[in-house]
Amino acid sequence: MEPTREMQMKESQFHDSSSDNEATKPELVSHNHGTQDFQAVSPESEDNTTNIYSQGGKSFRTLGRWDTIFILFANQIGLGILSLPSTLKTLGVVPGVIALIGIGIISWYTAYELLQFYRIHPQVLNIVEMTGFVGGPWLEAVAGVMMMIQVIFVAASAIVTLSIALNTISSHAACTFVSKLGIPNAVSVLSAVMLVMIALGVSGPGKVPSLADWHREIKVVGTPSFREGLNACLKIVFAYAANLSFVGYMAEMKDPIKDFKFCLAFLEGCSILMYVVFAIILYCLGGEYTTSPILGATSPTLAKAAYGVALPAIFATGLAYGHIGAKYIFVNVMRWTGAVHEVTSNTARSWGVWVASVTGFWIVVFILSNAIPVFDSILSITSATTISWFTYGFSAVFWFNINRKSLFQDWKKSCLTVLNVLLVIMSLFMNAAGLWASITELLDLFNADDSSIRGVFSCGSNA
Repeated sequence: MEPTREMQMKESQFHDSSSDNEATKPELVSHNHGTQDFQAVSPESEDNTTNIYSQGGKSFRTLGRWDTIFILFANQIGLGILSLPSTLKTLGVVPGVIALIGIGIISWYTAYELLQFYRIHPQVLNIVEMTGFVGGPWLEAVAGVMMMIQVIFVAASAIVTLSIALNTISSHAACTFVSKLGIPNAVSVLSAVMLVMIALGVSGPGKVPSLADWHREIKVVGTPSFREGLNACLKIVFAYAANLSFVGYMAEMKDPIKDFKFCLAFLEGCSILMYVVFAIILYCLGGEYTTSPILGATSPTLAKAAYGVALPAIFATGLAYGHIGAKYIFVNVMRWTGAVHEVTSNTARSWGVWVASVTGFWIVVFILSNAIPVFDSILSITSATTISWFTYGFSAVFWFNINRKSLFQDWKKSCLTVLNVLLVIMSLFMNAAGLWASITELLDLFNADDSSIRGVFSCGSNA
């Protein structure tokens, strides 16, 4: 369907990113994408559900404002926070705090760019489908592979953390191979961090020979090597890696156009504040004995207790990203088999495809978590490979797509154009230099004389 001149004018006005009027939407956006056409409607309409989660069976668009906030916190406030105190140990307090705030603000801005693009294409289910509107089926296929790599890596990081927890709790009585997961509870990671904070404040780090004679070594400004500094920044990037899941949750919200901006502001504001406060306090309490994950900085007994409290959060991170990966496989298999109308129906085929998707996903995660059994390394490698694009690069590409006719319209647009060019360059830099830094660090750890992990699929303790 060719848009009329009036509709083109309305869409052009809507594309202007400087406008915050959330009530403005194009009256009709029709694309032949996937298996069927979708029609966007105005927010004032009683039915603003336009994707397959509200077609065929009962509506799966059930998330309200506070439901979404809770889920976003479960995705973002997880394993990443456990590595942040060690980034201050590497970078120093001042550069580390600047990096925490700066990367957080950039992640906030790029997440808002996703919302801008979603307003125009509300039929999408995830960020991968967004790339299809920009670069066609080829870019969508590449982005789909990249998304699966990222969710597999993040889920694998949860398995690695779980293996560290069990090695700590059992004093390495259990092998590093772990495959069973339980009920998630994202709040537990904050409880575990608070427990470690109290333990460090009362009894100090576990490896201190004499607490009475110990003087904390706090670096205001660190002197890391290029590789050390880059790996520290990659761990911060991992802590803000939830952008990948945002579009998927927009697709399941009752009214994402109205509510997601508030949810995003609440999430990012609290995340930045929480990360900075916890990182500073824990680093200042642990000093030169600060570890990553931070739960291992205290005494063995208290470390066991902290990891025990953190287990539900570890499960939550793995299961949340596992849900994203399995759901992506499920929806695409149903499309390929011509059964997209059964996505929201309880049929034998839909259940069979869903069970197969979940099983296959976790088999791959199990293999990867044993191939890279080191917490810091799997965080850095994940950030360097795909998080760089899903958090920064693709958002910039989407911004260029909706503002391609007004890149230098005024000084504000010119500044945003430069910023988004830098985001693409940053993503490419993280791909190249970030992978080099993270992989060489992992290989050095495998070859270290005092390392208990000698390679992939090792049963050595990674605690």
